[in-house]
Amino acid sequence: MAILHNRVSQKELKELLYQETEPRTTISFYQYFPIAEPEEFRNELYKHLEALKVFGRIYVAHEGINAQISVPEGNYEAFKAFLYSYEPLNGLRLNIAVDDDGKSFWVLKIKVRDKIVADGITDETFNMANKGKYVNAHQLNVMLNDPETIVVDMRNHYEYEVGHFVKALEVPSDTFREQLPMAVDMLKDAKDKNIIMYCTGGIRCEKASAYMLHHGFQNVFHLEGGIINYAKQVKENGLDSKFIGKNFVFDNRLGERITPDIIARCHQCGNPADNHANCANDGCHLLFIQCDNCRQQYEGCCSKECQDFNHLPEEERKEQRKGIDKGRNIFNKSRHRLRPRLGEQGQQPIDNEQ
Repeated sequence: MAILHNRVSQKELKELLYQETEPRTTISFYQYFPIAEPEEFRNELYKHLEALKVFGRIYVAHEGINAQISVPEGNYEAFKAFLYSYEPLNGLRLNIAVDDDGKSFWVLKIKVRDKIVADGITDETFNMANKGKYVNAHQLNVMLNDPETIVVDMRNHYEYEVGHFVKALEVPSDTFREQLPMAVDMLKDAKDKNIIMYCTGGIRCEKASAYMLHHGFQNVFHLEGGIINYAKQVKENGLDSKFIGKNFVFDNRLGERITPDIIARCHQCGNPADNHANCANDGCHLLFIQCDNCRQQYEGCCSKECQDFNHLPEEERKEQRKGIDKGRNIFNKSRHRLRPRLGEQGQQPIDNEQ
């Protein structure tokens, strides 16, 4: 049987990516549709996409597919033809990154999961077929002029922090599964108002719109293709962008610039900044916002503690890192979580969805 996963080290793969001379295009897409045998579908995808030198992260489940990938420009049409050869995916909208250096991914990972977006929904009567109405960029802009329209950001707090739509309501949580019941509770007195849900690429807000309808809301909409597609339509049609700042993305870029506005602040010094970084201390790896000055001062670390730790001999660092949970930590001001302590357990995972 052919090897259907990568066996080269991450370091080597990243080096090979930066040696490539052919430009790459970063793409995200998703589709809710029934997959009877996710494992077989996953293996078929891997075989064909690896041959096309596709890199990225793809989740497959009984409920559909969720993907963030990069494709060599010369293979783009062949990739699209292969994807569209599946009837449920034929003509599927592909979200093309708006601020892309082609270095978003350096390995192909395709995983089978219980769901393509972790939602925590256990109600068997919930049905994704009953979802909200799509709105495009122009329609969203028009609806935002209505003071009675409620716009809900279905992304995590660290995504909202660096960029969001004007008037957008934040649902303060680290995970989508927590946000769904929170959104219902926050909007319980607005069941007859126009409610627009949005997210990065559309997958979370589409499910959120169905969840809201399931709980008795009447006029629910969701942004088609999410922020990525909105930014594309704004650029193509010369529209005013009602999204300000940066769109956080779950790849090596950690963000794509939508407007010049910087609405966040450095988590270390408090000066305006919106560049996310992972702490250079591998025993911490905190995701946080860091300005250029602090990056130089702390050598890419989130604290003096982590900076000092990185100066220890390698063997001593390895010894101290033993037993540390490798899950990603995130700066969470809503919970006053400034940074993890070295060796701290119970680190919080983040949703890596569109």
